[in-house]
Amino acid sequence: MDTPTTVSTLPPPRFDAFPPPPPPPPPPAPHGPSKPPSRQRLARVARLTLMAAAIGLAFLIDSAIFTGVIVLFVLIVPFEKMYPRQKGQRIRRPLVGTDISYALLGPLLNVVGIVALVVIGGLSLFWLPGLALSPLVGLIPAAALPFVGFLMFDFVSYWTHRFAHEVPFMWRFHSVHHSPEHMDWVSGFRIHPFDGVVIAPAFFFLIGAGFDAELAGVFAVFQIILGLFFHANVRFRWRYLDKVAANPEFHHWHHSSEDDAVGHNYGAALPWWDLLFGTFFMPKHTTGRRPARYGVSPQLPNHLLGQLTYPCRGARRHLWLWRHPILAVRTLAAATRNLLVDIRRSAFRPTHSIRREASPGVFSTNSSLLGPDAVPKPAKKPLPARRRGEPAASITA
Repeated sequence: MDTPTTVSTLPPPRFDAFPPPPPPPPPPAPHGPSKPPSRQRLARVARLTLMAAAIGLAFLIDSAIFTGVIVLFVLIVPFEKMYPRQKGQRIRRPLVGTDISYALLGPLLNVVGIVALVVIGGLSLFWLPGLALSPLVGLIPAAALPFVGFLMFDFVSYWTHRFAHEVPFMWRFHSVHHSPEHMDWVSGFRIHPFDGVVIAPAFFFLIGAGFDAELAGVFAVFQIILGLFFHANVRFRWRYLDKVAANPEFHHWHHSSEDDAVGHNYGAALPWWDLLFGTFFMPKHTTGRRPARYGVSPQLPNHLLGQLTYPCRGARRHLWLWRHPILAVRTLAAATRNLLVDIRRSAFRPTHSIRREASPGVFSTNSSLLGPDAVPKPAKKPLPARRRGEPAASITA
């Protein structure tokens, strides 16, 4: 005998009878709790006063920087308006004042930067392999020395630039240069004075190899000027010669914060080293894809003083080490060991061939910085089943 089915007579639930969900909590402040308005105004006035005094001191050191900024504006901005990479980007875009402050404070920051350059160049020990190569450099004809020196300088700059991105301690300083979210004629000036790791080792490498210091200085200045041009908001690329020489499009992809572009295009003037070591990234021009997002995460402070002090945050807790010399030496040795481990990890991390396409029309040669699951691994061939009585050593994959 079948059991009668009981049918519920309850009305269907009314979704509008439930209380609305609570509003989401306000997002946390990016740099700690907000200050009272009076303290904010006082801090802003103090920063502006300090900035004015610093710019005045920079003018006393070298007044030509003001003329240089004006000349750079006159030469590059018209091309940015005629051939813009990011259409609609204004000259007075957000934080342009911060970048202009970096440019005007260049003479004062360069005094600190030169000291940091000498210290970094000496401690990097890049002059040691230069000394080892000096007998071979002495055999090069004088007419070929500038070309060989340029290749060697660009090669060393590739590796120091790569370490500046992939070694956490170095990235703390180099991230200041990558913090602009807009690329234009003045964004290239945003460089931390302690970020001399990109140029200093290459300079000392050439000096150790026996090259003239003036020639090495010319290469360094040329790289700086080329970098300012590559930051401009212009849609300029070599297309079929993209693998021969660097260009603004090549460097804009280097600054892009898009996932598949991270960790690419470390070459300063030549993309050859990126092609050789698997870090070249340049979408095909037929796809029409262009860099769309720049900047770093987490975001850095908006003002110059906050950006200059940002890499040194947390260093105060180590000041007590000066009272304990033995412990200070041990701490320094441990930090140096960790730094060398990070450099080795960066130099030998897996990269991918230029022939690999990560997405349609995009040559992606490096995904290891995005995590172990960024690149699908090939399926392993299953091992055959072992027969009863067969030793395990006889099974081959």
